[in-house]
Amino acid sequence: MAQAFDFTGKVALITGAASGIGAATARWLEEQGVAELVLIDLDKPRLDALEFGCAVRRIGGDVADPALWKLTLGELPRLDCAVINAGIAGSGKPIVDMHVTEWRKTIAVNLDGVFLGLRAAMRAMQKGTGGSIVLTASVAAVRAASTADYAAAKAGVAHMAKVAAREGGPTGIRVNAIAPGGVDTPIWEQTDVFNRQVARFGSREAAIRAFGKVGSPLGRFATAEEIAGQIGFLLSDMASTISGAVLVSDGGYSV
Repeated sequence: MAQAFDFTGKVALITGAASGIGAATARWLEEQGVAELVLIDLDKPRLDALEFGCAVRRIGGDVADPALWKLTLGELPRLDCAVINAGIAGSGKPIVDMHVTEWRKTIAVNLDGVFLGLRAAMRAMQKGTGGSIVLTASVAAVRAASTADYAAAKAGVAHMAKVAAREGGPTGIRVNAIAPGGVDTPIWEQTDVFNRQVARFGSREAAIRAFGKVGSPLGRFATAEEIAGQIGFLLSDMASTISGAVLVSDGGYSV
């Protein structure tokens, strides 16, 4: 039986690949026949622990560091797909209580890091016949549902995808963004509010269920695998005329 999505022979770059949406997308692409994965994450030991059957290059480093991308770009003579996904949780503080160092930390990873990864991917794709890129934004890009540092960065990511789509189109590069709502990933463990709910409900799983019930009309969080499949669609030839779109995947939260 033919595969619904065929990535045979393709090379894919994924940032934030050690866990969550990044790792799930890497596994999804492997299942669809991708030839090589170029995986980047700050947590190199966790990245090294992932097992794949295809060729894999694992790079540990900070996506907000231009030196990482100078090295990575030099190692990418060919690139077909890219998922610029690495991100961190925001400060969790209102504007009046937020220190500029907290603001800059979030912006550095969630916006600067996306810009650097997007630029590297587009440069690599221009060497060939184009490619497809997905940036991970957030429902916070379209609804004031988070703190200013996180929401501003993700709104920037969503709009950057539109600008990149216009710039990349003439060279065959498609760029889209996905804007998830609540997703069950390890990023929640970086937030104080979630850890308080874990203590309250007695387990991480119970806290995720509680958050999901109030987090969307569907009453649940998405899994990383569900978001990975949606990213895969945007990367695939089935989405060959979709570029500059922001796919909101939030269970109706932003309605």
